[in-house]
Amino acid sequence: MALRHAVLAALLDGELSGYQLAKAFDAGMANFWHALPQQLYSELAKLEREGLVAGREVVQETRPNKRLFTVTEAGFAELHRFAGAPSKPSFIRDDLMVKVAAADSIEAAELIGQLEERAAIATAKIELFEALLRKMRGELDEAEFLARGGRIGPYLTCLRGRQFEQGNLDWCIRAASVLRAREGADVQR
Repeated sequence: MALRHAVLAALLDGELSGYQLAKAFDAGMANFWHALPQQLYSELAKLEREGLVAGREVVQETRPNKRLFTVTEAGFAELHRFAGAPSKPSFIRDDLMVKVAAADSIEAAELIGQLEERAAIATAKIELFEALLRKMRGELDEAEFLARGGRIGPYLTCLRGRQFEQGNLDWCIRAASVLRAREGADVQR
């Protein structure tokens, strides 16, 4: 997957400025695709040159003018082509996992602290996902929304993000607990 496809998918909710796109990325795409605002602006310009998005200038009196972008028919065709291509499995690249792999040779207290920090981050992200899911559902409960709600794609990716962070939280708590229990114990080497 290229950044272009993530940008096109983010624009499916309607016309967005670069700033709004960056906010949408932070809220809905960051759990599976990270991009800096300058990368998004650069990608928008490239997509516009290629005819995959259309931009229009909005004149503002008290603020600088802004450009709003929408997906074009060519952009929809590119998303359809992308959707039909085989997906590659994802992989984990995480420095904390490397540190845990070396847990028997490093200071446990420092590692436990890092696991607790990561658990706190996961907890905050879970709360963010919960708020986003509630906002997307509106007055519907989850079963009703999944059966007949609005755009389901962002909801499903948000569910995956929540599940991913719950897995991170559970693992960090367990790993820290195991390391604490082994501190001072007579462990075979």
